[in-house]
Amino acid sequence: MQKFKASTTTINSNHPDIQSLAQKITNTYTTNKEKAIALYYKVRDDWKYNPYNINFNPEKLKASHIIQKEEGHCIDKAVILIALARAVEIPARLCLAKVRNHIATEKLEEELGTNILVPHGYAELWIEGSWVKATPAFNKELCKHLKVAPLEFDGENDSIFQEYDRSGADFMEYLEDYGHFEDVPADFMYQLMKTHYPTVFEKKNQSGLGFQIHSE
Repeated sequence: MQKFKASTTTINSNHPDIQSLAQKITNTYTTNKEKAIALYYKVRDDWKYNPYNINFNPEKLKASHIIQKEEGHCIDKAVILIALARAVEIPARLCLAKVRNHIATEKLEEELGTNILVPHGYAELWIEGSWVKATPAFNKELCKHLKVAPLEFDGENDSIFQEYDRSGADFMEYLEDYGHFEDVPADFMYQLMKTHYPTVFEKKNQSGLGFQIHSE
């Protein structure tokens, strides 16, 4: 369990900016459950979800860098939540999966060539004796736009994407579970994306693409 509380190269929870933000968010709470809930909502709504820009530069993957931005993709936001949780001594780890987004925007689906998103990232937090899934990816404004209820988190029940939207239409489908990680497995993620999105990698040095993958 100790490894899921430790600061790592990427999930650098010992960084002063991470420590300061974590304390600011949780200083009025006493239990890990209360702290985890406060951290979840902060990350869910204070960083807008943007799936179009993924950067594999080691410095850009660090939690201390991501918190300086105003937006991020699902893994970015999971990394922030995990780092903040570890900063207040809550064990946390990164989980990766393959999902099918039934309401993917036409632009994103056209550029990827599929409505399968991989890897999708979320967090697991150790709260009161069990691992609880937490998915802070979609901010509430985006959920309103998509006509789907925002994911809530109570510190007890898993918070993962719902299968249907408010109208009963298909929303999100989990296809494959890649397991959990104590740090961000950048090489593994890069290879997954290269396998699933070969045309994106062929075009990644061209201008005009909305979906960007960076490695420098």
